[in-house]
Amino acid sequence: MPTAHARDLDPFTLEIIKDKLAALADQMGAVLARTSMSPIVYEVLDFACGVTDADGQVVAQTNGLTLFTGTFRPQVLAVKEKYGDDLRPGDVFVTNDPYRGGTHICDVCLTVPVFADDQLTAFAVSITHWIEIGGAMPGSIPPDATEIYQEGLLLPCVRVGDARGMQAEIVDLIAANVRLPKVALGDLRAGTAAVRIGERGVAGLAERYGRDALAAAFDSLFDHGEAQARQALSAIPDGVYTASDVIDGDGVSDAPVPVEVRVTIHEDTLEVDFTGTSRASGGPVNCTLGALESACKTVFRALTDPRGRSNEGCFRPFAIVCPPGTVFTAEAPSPTGWYYEATAFATELVWKALAPVVPERLGAGSYVSLSVSYVVGRGDGGEVFVLAEPNDGGWGADADDDGASGLIATVDGDTYNFPVEVIESRYPLRVERYSFDTAAEGGAGRRRGGLGIVREYRVLNERGVVGYGSMGGWRRRPWGLGGGQEGSNNYLEYVRDGATERHGRISRIELERGALVRMVTGRGGGYGDPRDREPERVLEDVRDGYVTAAEARAVYGVVVDEHGRRVDEAATARVRGGR
Repeated sequence: MPTAHARDLDPFTLEIIKDKLAALADQMGAVLARTSMSPIVYEVLDFACGVTDADGQVVAQTNGLTLFTGTFRPQVLAVKEKYGDDLRPGDVFVTNDPYRGGTHICDVCLTVPVFADDQLTAFAVSITHWIEIGGAMPGSIPPDATEIYQEGLLLPCVRVGDARGMQAEIVDLIAANVRLPKVALGDLRAGTAAVRIGERGVAGLAERYGRDALAAAFDSLFDHGEAQARQALSAIPDGVYTASDVIDGDGVSDAPVPVEVRVTIHEDTLEVDFTGTSRASGGPVNCTLGALESACKTVFRALTDPRGRSNEGCFRPFAIVCPPGTVFTAEAPSPTGWYYEATAFATELVWKALAPVVPERLGAGSYVSLSVSYVVGRGDGGEVFVLAEPNDGGWGADADDDGASGLIATVDGDTYNFPVEVIESRYPLRVERYSFDTAAEGGAGRRRGGLGIVREYRVLNERGVVGYGSMGGWRRRPWGLGGGQEGSNNYLEYVRDGATERHGRISRIELERGALVRMVTGRGGGYGDPRDREPERVLEDVRDGYVTAAEARAVYGVVVDEHGRRVDEAATARVRGGR
């Protein structure tokens, strides 16, 4: 129920404050993107910004990386736990500790406490992926790491600035431990600028409308988010729904990592229970509890209100259970560099359990992995470069529509991959192909799974270039739904001296001038019997090059003439009649 403050506040003023908070979060994001020195921030949008209340509950956020926003609260609470009453106006705290609410070491969280009438009122937060933060490999995410110390510089809730400015000792420490200090410190300043914008904006709202009115607006946002979520959940049949899957190796071993979930919907609540999932892996595909909660909240929002703005109230009907020390709840010093493999599969597990219940909302399996590839090294002038790129892929079909083609993975929210022009202007690489993968088999159904992509880089540097990457789903295929076919696999290929090597996860491969790096992502799973697909849709797929005429006949039972101009209805009836 709404609090007394929320009920007493003028409704017009309440709406104005809500809209101002949303606009403030967007402004923070715009400042961060425009002032960052790293393409993974200003092109890929691998960041998130927002405002919480004094208890760390998210009030407003940008729509950036989905996985970051669920970690706002645990990271704010980690700062409060460490510093207690020693929080002062002007303070800036930095942390990238995965075991205290974070994700992996590359994701750096900056937090500023906001005071009104000398009382702690809110926090402004920014989280940014730093492209380089030290460790065993340029880019800081070695796929074969066995402990977190190999992944870079750990910053465990450190006061990096105060009212007088940045702490020079901390700034020097960071600069001395990274390979790209100019870029890292640029992103530190960009994140700080964003949280300062948030600090001033919230303080200005409190000054204009009063601290009590601001608190009432927070409460109203939470209550409204909760009411919407409960209403959506009440429309889903009560029950216990389960799913199991495997993560394709952990980077150290190729042995599959079994994972499972039990989802319980009761009236207007939802609980996910990962009891029975494998223990933490020796390699870096683990995630921690904060990242797991974020991943599951992504599916929760897909079920309840995917287009609405999120706040902490939206998740009041949601609960999560997972024993400590699993691949989803890793503890120190387990490596977490490729945490998005675990979180992607956690998301997919919950999705898989619930898709048969709400097939109009959740489709079949997707290519699931962010399928991140790295090309790193030194340019011919000796300068270090790091290209890290998440790759788009095919999503699963649902009861009404074909799956999306070439779309970023579920957990990555609004992020993008790099424009070709940026790659070719900043790195010793030429992009020779960027297209849908029409050659892959799978994903057929009454509604077809979306297509993955093929992206190829030609190395132009004479020497000193290394490739590595981690493509989940290189053995396991996206699952079909309602009789639809499984999708296809993700993989990396390196072409050197005329020989092609295929990998799922690879820790290091030397690339000389002329070598080719090929990234291929999978098709999503199909929905329904392929022979129930309308012949005119199959014809359209053939014309678009998504399906061959031979596949149309063999899989869909639709006979298309050799020129792809029309459907042979009589022959189609004969083929489909014999199924």
